[in-house]
Amino acid sequence: MKLSIGSDHAGYALKTQLISWLISQGHEIMDMGCYSNQSLDYPDFGHPVALCVERKEVDLGIVICGSGNGISMTANKHQGIRCALCWTSEISALARQHNDANVLALPARFIDWVTAQEIVQTFLTTDFEGGRHAVRIAKITCR
Repeated sequence: MKLSIGSDHAGYALKTQLISWLISQGHEIMDMGCYSNQSLDYPDFGHPVALCVERKEVDLGIVICGSGNGISMTANKHQGIRCALCWTSEISALARQHNDANVLALPARFIDWVTAQEIVQTFLTTDFEGGRHAVRIAKITCR
């Protein structure tokens, strides 16, 4: 799977761990930054990930900041992006099954490494159920 990933300074350490792990799992990664733990602005990294997904340059995206909220809000400004803030694998599964989420937001300051791996693994291996959920997804778009 081809993935785009980005974080601010608060998510830098988790992003770095995830990239190594995802590559070891055979995934292709587009790292959209940041590249240090110096204080930076999350929109500068959320927008590029969302654009990659929006343009279908990647299969899915992952964005990370301290709470996951700001970078999730940033990604969701893009048409066709359904970014889900997930802090458990169960929420991650539902985000894919019911909401066809195409970007995962992680709250780096509130989850540990094992939980992050479980959330990401679930997100990448869970399919959208369609059916009644597809009707609801169609109602999200504002045009």
